[in-house]
Amino acid sequence: MEKDGQDLKKIMTVITVIITILLVAFIIYAVKMNLLTSPETLVERIKQYGLIGPVIFLFIQTVQVVFPVIPGGASCLAGTLAFGPIEGFIYNYVGLTFGSIVAYMLSRNFGLPLIKKLFKEETINKYLKYIRTKKFEKIFFWGIFLPGAPDDLLCYISGISNLTFRKFIIIILIGKPLTLIFYSLFVKLF
Repeated sequence: MEKDGQDLKKIMTVITVIITILLVAFIIYAVKMNLLTSPETLVERIKQYGLIGPVIFLFIQTVQVVFPVIPGGASCLAGTLAFGPIEGFIYNYVGLTFGSIVAYMLSRNFGLPLIKKLFKEETINKYLKYIRTKKFEKIFFWGIFLPGAPDDLLCYISGISNLTFRKFIIIILIGKPLTLIFYSLFVKLF
């Protein structure tokens, strides 16, 4: 049984490394193609790709969680503008959920040193004092639920906390839709 656990850990590490390489390659491509400059540019580019536009957008949403180079709210708005409120909501939800899972798994495998390379230490330190307490679950839930909260950082920190993968998934699945509904309504109002 112990060997199975070691094999699974090796497989997860290999998968994590492959995903990381793919994400870095995509970020380089996205920067060269100016995909990350504004929601309008992103919408314009996505529409140019026709039927594969949703796949590209799902990947962008995943990347923006794993490598927080663009504000999540901007890409959520871009998804709603490009695909409409219902399809945009679905693509945002799937992409952000997958990205959140990848962030959690990356931090489980690579720990605090990785988090420190992606986020400001002062911001990280605000949450580190809670990671071994029950209070972190509440902080994580509200961080996922509330628009504008540092949800990407919290996904990474949850990977080094006592938060189980099961609780992590439940919070993501419940909290993300509420935030995305806010972004969809925001676009509808304006």
